[in-house]
Amino acid sequence: MKLIKTSFFSAIISIIRISSGFVTGKVIALITGPSGIALIGQFNNFITIVLTFSNGAINTGVIKYTAEYDGDKDKIKKLFSTSLKISIYCSAFFGLILLFSASFISDLLFKSLVYINPIRVLGLTIILYSLNTFLVAILNGLKQIKKYTIVNTAGSIIGLIFTLILVINFKLLGALYALVLTQSIVFFVTLVLVIKSDWFSWSFFNQPFDKNVAKKLSHYSLMAITSSICMPVSQIILRNVVIDKLGVDAAGYWQGMMRISDGYLLIVTMSLSTYYLPKLSSLFSNDELRKEIFKGYKIIMPLVFVSCSVIYLFRFLVIRILYSKDFEAMSELFFFQLLGDFFKIAAWLVAFLMTAKAMTKAFVISEIVFSLTYVLISYLCILYFKLNGITIAFAINYFLYFVTMIVIFRKILFKSKI
Repeated sequence: MKLIKTSFFSAIISIIRISSGFVTGKVIALITGPSGIALIGQFNNFITIVLTFSNGAINTGVIKYTAEYDGDKDKIKKLFSTSLKISIYCSAFFGLILLFSASFISDLLFKSLVYINPIRVLGLTIILYSLNTFLVAILNGLKQIKKYTIVNTAGSIIGLIFTLILVINFKLLGALYALVLTQSIVFFVTLVLVIKSDWFSWSFFNQPFDKNVAKKLSHYSLMAITSSICMPVSQIILRNVVIDKLGVDAAGYWQGMMRISDGYLLIVTMSLSTYYLPKLSSLFSNDELRKEIFKGYKIIMPLVFVSCSVIYLFRFLVIRILYSKDFEAMSELFFFQLLGDFFKIAAWLVAFLMTAKAMTKAFVISEIVFSLTYVLISYLCILYFKLNGITIAFAINYFLYFVTMIVIFRKILFKSKI
């Protein structure tokens, strides 16, 4: 699977997802304002954490070992069967937790009991989301990029329709329901595509639970759990700090900035997740890894630089198109956020080696350390630079992360042989 080919299909997914995301974001911004955007960001972070736990955090491992075991049916059967059982058991367990603790979670996230029902619906449907992400991980690992594109495109379109209908009729509450339901519905689209695939057979999913496979997946579970907790939790903490120090509208401006950042970088991040993980997992020599990483820098970093420059130059137009004049105060956040985005992608091109090569210890330590430094630097910068401080901290933190990745992988990057 070539990087350019993968980037092309990733671009299709990304353009549709970006377009639908910005349309829904525009509607939500107009109807709920900056405060609504902030609360949706809070709920989105919570969903990210819960959904990672709901399938045992095995998706990255499924992608890695599906690519690695390609052609070995016995290993593939053990992998798929064990992964399916883990997904079902974990989603059932955490679904029950959500159902019985909905009031506590609503009060913790929103300081209100108004949003209990979306949390309960999440508990009821979480197994569908879990199974969907499991099947999508298989498609990714098998490099079936066209089917992968169809599934992600369907998710974006269904999400757009659901969000527009629910937000227009139920405002903020409708947006929360849309976040919960979209991926669960997409499961049925994914299931049909998988069943119709040439490789599909029920025998791939009905083998006994394999402890050795589960042990291998556990390394990736630890990495995924760490990642899913550290960044969303740090954002929840910082969002609460911004609300306490600067008000809920300020938190909405920051959330709006992050939506823009995530949106335009989606093409790059999709390419990395669909191409780099399977590709780096299949390479073993330092020379091959070095060549692949530098090829990524030559293709991706110029694209990121141009994107950052264009968005900064047209930032006021971007705000007016995507949000409303109520969000004009966020214009001051663009420079350092975009600078941080540049360093983030530069770091990720190297950091993906930790995931591809199951470097669990290095991954976990780096995630925890840089999430803590992000919170600490942000808190200090907010005190001195107000809202712009959080984007200054973002840029500083990812620059430090980039330097750290270069140091960790210096032997691969700068020497042909160790």
